[in-house]
Amino acid sequence: MYVGRDMTELSMISKTEWENSELAFFHHSLQQMVPYLNVEGQSIHRSIIEEIEARGGMKRNEADYTHGTRVTYD
Repeated sequence: MYVGRDMTELSMISKTEWENSELAFFHHSLQQMVPYLNVEGQSIHRSIIEEIEARGGMKRNEADYTHGTRVTYD
């Protein structure tokens, strides 16, 4: 379950200020709704993808005993 800032709060700040977990959660959520998104929703989703790409993706370079190689949002 996602525990963090909601889209209303996040829409008021730059994507560069979002946490990785927030980017991962909203990317996953919007990705599942792509066929139903209007132009504004597609624009938001695209800006999230661009921020993820600017950060070098969402994979962690190394796994350890407490973390896997993917960013989680729960």
